[in-house]
Amino acid sequence: MNYHRGPVPDRKTMINLLHKAVDLGVTLFDTAEVYGPYINEELAGEALSQFKNRVSVTTKFGFNIQKGKSVGQNSRPEQIRKVAEQSLKRLRIDVIDLFYQHRSDPNVPIEDVAGTVKDLIQEGKVRRFGLCEVSAQTIRRAHAVQPVTAIQSEYSLMWRQPEEEILPVLEELGIGFVPYSPVGRGYLTGMLNEQTKFLASNDNRVGFPRFEPEALKANRPLVDALIDFGHVRGLTPAQIALGWLLAKKDWIVPIPGTTKLAHLQENLASADLQVTPEEWRQLETTVSKIKIRGDRYPAEQQRQVGR
Repeated sequence: MNYHRGPVPDRKTMINLLHKAVDLGVTLFDTAEVYGPYINEELAGEALSQFKNRVSVTTKFGFNIQKGKSVGQNSRPEQIRKVAEQSLKRLRIDVIDLFYQHRSDPNVPIEDVAGTVKDLIQEGKVRRFGLCEVSAQTIRRAHAVQPVTAIQSEYSLMWRQPEEEILPVLEELGIGFVPYSPVGRGYLTGMLNEQTKFLASNDNRVGFPRFEPEALKANRPLVDALIDFGHVRGLTPAQIALGWLLAKKDWIVPIPGTTKLAHLQENLASADLQVTPEEWRQLETTVSKIKIRGDRYPAEQQRQVGR
């Protein structure tokens, strides 16, 4: 609603949209201090603090922020505590429902991170602990110190790598999974192509290999597969992408983002699709034959994931 997706919408309009989301039954909202920085947490606080007993707001720590910009990872215990206190104030809440480490910090053992969040939980400032974009080994090490409630990583019909190692570990340990970019940062909606122009000043898809014009064109067969699958069922490709995730496991909860009421309603309808397991398997078979072109992150950001 303010970060990494092009023109920033009117703040009052976004607050009204968040209120409408609550009215429509949405109970989980995801933010982070680095989104802005700070602006997104402030927006969530202004819009959602009145619904304290009806919704859960999750946020994240793990970066150094200087002069309004992220300048590398920082998950030192004192930094985690500082972020927790500041996020509580911006979100206007008494306790953070789910506190994620945003990215693994190579300079801080995960046991120290988990131990610090464990202390915050015991102090009543945090309820649950989460991790983002980490390896199966890191999940096990963290979980041994403080039970992990959820892992947040990219997962969609465009990026299925979590199926190899992450999902089996989560099922074994009883940890939930929260896929971000469940519609491929907008690509799986069918609304983007090689002619699309992204706003360089506020759209992180600029510079992402997967969103170079050649890749956007080369990956079109995936979008066409979703369009074809949805067309005979009266469903949009975004609904197919979200419905597929929801059908995978009961403990998978995708977090699609939107700034438009029509898309919010479209997304929520994906929770009630009448698609059989066999039909989903047929879609997977079709998609598995399509080779995706382009890495999901530039090299430097790619080094920050899966650790």
